[in-house]
Amino acid sequence: MSRRGNCWDNAPMERWFRNFKYEWMTYGGYVDFESAVNDVKDYVMYYNHIRPHSYNQGLLPISAEKTYRGLLN
Repeated sequence: MSRRGNCWDNAPMERWFRNFKYEWMTYGGYVDFESAVNDVKDYVMYYNHIRPHSYNQGLLPISAEKTYRGLLN
């Protein structure tokens, strides 16, 4: 990632922030830094463990990872 002149390198992070802004973030921002940090931590947990993703047939990321690891063994 971060190759000069390649706009696709940052696409996954841009997508994550777009989802965070439209699905989770408080309208109007946060009153303090601590609230923002806690909300980002909560969203990361939600995004990785609860929120289904279309790229892996609607599975939760943690379920898809367990399935993948099971196939490797």
